[in-house]
Amino acid sequence: MRKLAIGTALSGALALTGLAAPVASASGTPDLTFAGVTVNNGKPLVVGVSKAVSVPVTYTLTRPKDLVIDQKKTFQAVVLYRGTLRNVGNELDPQAAPSCSTTATTDTTVTESCTETIVVEPGDSLWEAADATTWKAAGLYAHTDGTVSDDYLHNEMDVTLWGNLAPVTVQRAAKVTVNASPEPAVKGKTITVKGSLTRADWMSEKYTGYKGQTVLLQFKADGGSYKNVKAITSGTGGALSTTVTATKSGTYRFVFTGTATTAAKASAGDHVTVN
Repeated sequence: MRKLAIGTALSGALALTGLAAPVASASGTPDLTFAGVTVNNGKPLVVGVSKAVSVPVTYTLTRPKDLVIDQKKTFQAVVLYRGTLRNVGNELDPQAAPSCSTTATTDTTVTESCTETIVVEPGDSLWEAADATTWKAAGLYAHTDGTVSDDYLHNEMDVTLWGNLAPVTVQRAAKVTVNASPEPAVKGKTITVKGSLTRADWMSEKYTGYKGQTVLLQFKADGGSYKNVKAITSGTGGALSTTVTATKSGTYRFVFTGTATTAAKASAGDHVTVN
């Protein structure tokens, strides 16, 4: 199910409470500090079209010593969002409460080291091209006075978000294929190397052609290492095609170095014996 932001609160971020997102309020907000936020070990989030990606998040939380965060009526977490807190385009949040351990105390504060996991599901958490961009991390605090039974529900909630704590790059996964022919080849004759460059389309949940991108053809002679041969541009449907002269036996591959929205990817190698 796609999740949308409501007002200045993040709807999915309140999945921890099991209740709908309210309007954010600063009433009674405690003095919390989220520091050292690291998402996915500082690496981009690369997401394909079918496999969910588990994203580790670590941070340090400093809170008042007398504040109890039980994740039942008081909640804290780090969430990810695209856009601004005033105008959220999309958001990602943990489905389970963070795990925190105390690292330091003073007369008035407690400092904790916290970890959590955000699960990103293509086609659900991400569903449009605009999601491939730089996101931000935000610290969340919420308090509810909710009363719930089988036949009665009442809830009022205050929500506070501290935004722009860390940048997070979200990218589409890419696929690259290669096929060199003929096999075997005759020395001095032409070898044709073809393939394709595609990338994840979260809306259709398929890999689609990535046209107009620079892709490197590399060659590794038997016993050697890969070296650049030439750069070509992907055509309609992400098609790749070029020719080289057969000189020695070895392996060809295509390498896409990536863009801001799409992760780098190298194809498997295709070996050609030259006689």
